[in-house]
Amino acid sequence: MRTILFLLAFFLAGGWLFAQVTPATAVTANPVDKRWVLVIHGGAGGPAKGTMKPEKEKQYTDSLNKALQIGAGVLSSGGNSLDAVETVIRFMENCPLFNAGKGAVLNEDGKAELDASIMDGKTGQAGAVACVTMVKNPISAARAVMEKTQHVLLIGKGADDFAKAKGLEIVDPSYFITPERLEAWKAAKQKTRPEQPSPTSADKEKKGTVGCVALDSYGNLSAGTSTGGMMMKMSGRVGDSPIIGAGTYADNNSCAVSCTGHGEFFIRNSAAYSVSAQMLYANKPLKEAADFVIFDILKAKGGEGGLIALDKDGNIATPFSSNAMFRGTVSSVTPPEVMIY
Repeated sequence: MRTILFLLAFFLAGGWLFAQVTPATAVTANPVDKRWVLVIHGGAGGPAKGTMKPEKEKQYTDSLNKALQIGAGVLSSGGNSLDAVETVIRFMENCPLFNAGKGAVLNEDGKAELDASIMDGKTGQAGAVACVTMVKNPISAARAVMEKTQHVLLIGKGADDFAKAKGLEIVDPSYFITPERLEAWKAAKQKTRPEQPSPTSADKEKKGTVGCVALDSYGNLSAGTSTGGMMMKMSGRVGDSPIIGAGTYADNNSCAVSCTGHGEFFIRNSAAYSVSAQMLYANKPLKEAADFVIFDILKAKGGEGGLIALDKDGNIATPFSSNAMFRGTVSSVTPPEVMIY
């Protein structure tokens, strides 16, 4: 009898402990209870403040707001940062206002050659494509390279063929060319030799590269960038956007970064990775690290542009040295906010 009473007391106590522990464990394991953050850019450069027509400015702000809403929808429902980055950039690639996907600037031959990259801060895996001409959404091709190959970067026809084989949407190259970009290309063609675009014409058409960085409710960072490059670039030219460490970088231990601007300078100075390195090795906070890269490294050498960055704690930095940088932020605790200047 004494043994039976002991066992009964043991099971009752165990049941009480289970009732006390289980609910608390369930609450802390719910990732949606944690903070998420998303930051986007639509390119650095463009007209000075006060010179853009109001209706054009509204088109940009409306599109940026829509992109933020799309990303917020993914993250607020418990989606991961990679999905948020890809989904947002796909929307911006499909919007002809930006220099990515439809509406990309044209190279010396009047063709759109597109670049994109994506990186997972949790695993350190990355994928990119460059000089693609038929993939409707290069950011999705970049993710496919990351997840379905042992490589990081595919270029040209090989990248186009790979995307087609993986079932991504393929379009005729004419799909990317808009009347506005075609007229700009014709004007630039008359003013300069293809191999040496004038600084003025290049700067005017530099804006529009798109990028996104995200921190999801699981604590993982991701980054992505997509672009058509520079107007009148040489055929086959590749900028920083598809170069991991130059235009895109993500590491859960530090930050996620997407860059925009004069790509050659960003490549030579490993701009995106440099933000992370400043944080990890010089113990700088995100804003100080990002400002150092844009103003102390790049601007000092003549490189114009900007970047968006997001650290593992949800802090944001968006420095730029150009006239403007189309950008926006949204989080689980703050509403969408769009800025240009």
